[in-house]
Amino acid sequence: MSNRTVLYTGKTFTTGGREGRAHSSDNRLDIELSPPGSRGNGTNPEQLFAAGWSACFIGAMGHAAREIGVSLPADTSVAAEVDLVNSAEEGYFLQARLNANLPGLDPVLAQSIVDRAHQLCPYSKATRGNIQASVSAVSAAIA
Repeated sequence: MSNRTVLYTGKTFTTGGREGRAHSSDNRLDIELSPPGSRGNGTNPEQLFAAGWSACFIGAMGHAAREIGVSLPADTSVAAEVDLVNSAEEGYFLQARLNANLPGLDPVLAQSIVDRAHQLCPYSKATRGNIQASVSAVSAAIA
């Protein structure tokens, strides 16, 4: 086993589950939670997961681009979609799609950066084999 260095530990405290509240130990995050599709004012775990994964994925794309001597466009973005799914056979589970926009890069180069980022990103590593996920480079603006 290699020598490991913990770079950061995110700490949160949540009460009430999907109809509760969550805050971080440093109080920078303090949010109301609501079930997906409800009329509640809060966000939900799937949105939070999508935001975290997409932010991390952009960092991984930057690393992948630097490995081959390319700079990411300043307006690089990732649209993440995380589905909460239920089936009679499997119960509840997640699936996801990450669509990365790297404006101005050749589509083949952009897809190679996205594919490499999927190998590097800690969220991608954590979900590999557990969540069906697709990653794609897209050429149109995403929101």
